[in-house]
Amino acid sequence: MKNAIVHMRLHQKKHPHLERLLEKAKTITLGSDTKVLIISDLHMGNGGRRDEFKRNALLVRSMLHDYYLPEKYSLVLNGDVEELFKFSVESIQDQWREIYDLFLQFEKNGFLWKTCGNHDADLFEERNYRLSKHLLESIRFAWGDESMLLFHGHQASILLWETYPVVSRAVVLFLRYVAKPMGIRNFSTAYNSRRRFAIEKSIYDFSNQAKIVSIIGHTHRPLFESLSKVDHLNYRIEELCRAYPAAVPEERRLIHEQIGELKTMLDACFTEGKKIGLRSGRYNNIAIPSLFNSGCAIGKRGVTALEIDGERIRLVYWFKGKQGRRFVSDRTSAPEPLGDTGYFRIVLNEDHLDYVFSRIRLLA
Repeated sequence: MKNAIVHMRLHQKKHPHLERLLEKAKTITLGSDTKVLIISDLHMGNGGRRDEFKRNALLVRSMLHDYYLPEKYSLVLNGDVEELFKFSVESIQDQWREIYDLFLQFEKNGFLWKTCGNHDADLFEERNYRLSKHLLESIRFAWGDESMLLFHGHQASILLWETYPVVSRAVVLFLRYVAKPMGIRNFSTAYNSRRRFAIEKSIYDFSNQAKIVSIIGHTHRPLFESLSKVDHLNYRIEELCRAYPAAVPEERRLIHEQIGELKTMLDACFTEGKKIGLRSGRYNNIAIPSLFNSGCAIGKRGVTALEIDGERIRLVYWFKGKQGRRFVSDRTSAPEPLGDTGYFRIVLNEDHLDYVFSRIRLLA
């Protein structure tokens, strides 16, 4: 921790809000056997038509109860867990009582912490909030001499951060009493590709300056080692193309099939990107693995999350039903069924933390 802060002070301070999050973060030391699940952006509501969480509620319940609890994971809820712009705390807690019960069970595995995002920051003022004693602004994971800073991510936007008390009240009134009755979509940062990229870029620059890993949510876009799905697909295709000339005929056939599947996924990304702003996550000419994003739990086809398992970090995807090409891992991992629930978990990407921090130390 001291090394990261000293390094920040030797350079011109360009990210005062993020530097404060690092200095004030609660420190948790990770051991070689520590397991942590990191999820964000559940946007839990009242169970009604406008509750975005309702679509994946059973999936989230199953993955928590049937997988992460028995596998002895601790839990970090990294912001925007409740959707307070649209619903009251009381209505959310009444509707999702069982989910809150599950959250609290993770204490027995090690720890449960929750950071606040821009959609649930008012929880610091709620007396009857069930997770009040677990509420933080930021968390620092100490892994040896290295640091991982967990925070929601909206703090990188000066507009969101400095005008929050005034703007949030106006947004709440609009969404609850105008947008909600009329069925107007919530146009947040998650749906704006330029703002999303700008926030990620700001956090990426800060992380490289501090030589730390930042783990965020907020933009709803899964990132692994500062790269998006588009980037990882391109890199995987390049790796397979390089392996092809030295491969034997049978291996060549398999490589050809894999490249075909990856190309299909890449084409789908760009086609979909025209609608949702999906784009490359490259913020400069060298990819430094200092930024990770757990994505969100309100995806139309499933839930993304980050796992820290001892000395490894991985991005995983949970989904229901038959595996399609869009669920194929760029690391050719096979989906694992969760008992007879009909849900599956697939590892999208995975790496050793020592490799991650070695690249940061060498390149940042």
